[in-house]
Amino acid sequence: MNKFFIVAGLFLLVACGNNSKMASGNLVNNPISATDTAADLSADAPIMTFNENIHDFGKLVDGEVVTYKFKFKNTGKSDLIISNASASCGCTVPSYPRVPIAPGEESAIDVQFNSSGKSGMVEKNVTITANTIPTQVYLVIRGEVNPKPESN
Repeated sequence: MNKFFIVAGLFLLVACGNNSKMASGNLVNNPISATDTAADLSADAPIMTFNENIHDFGKLVDGEVVTYKFKFKNTGKSDLIISNASASCGCTVPSYPRVPIAPGEESAIDVQFNSSGKSGMVEKNVTITANTIPTQVYLVIRGEVNPKPESN
């Protein structure tokens, strides 16, 4: 019975030690610490300011592949780092800069849309994840996909 308590006690010590390390790792990764407030951090955070968040391609023909460049500027006070860009559908492919964008610097998110197999009005969303507050920005592309004209 005493062996059980010794083993259980050792297990608790090891488990508590791991939780302690995990907690300190979370404090390092958490942007808000005991000495900072969210308002302090947001004042220094990078800001993605887009020329436009929505682009309408207008009328497209089924099978047409089109691309639009969403231009933005880092209007914040620290480097902007984009960690991900994802689309609501496989027909839409975003690409983004993989390097930090300094305050005042401009860049772009390229969004490619393949209209193949689509018809009528379409709207696709792109989610950009970055070190901004809030952490996600949304872009929208839309258009009207018409069937290919019949050839003679």
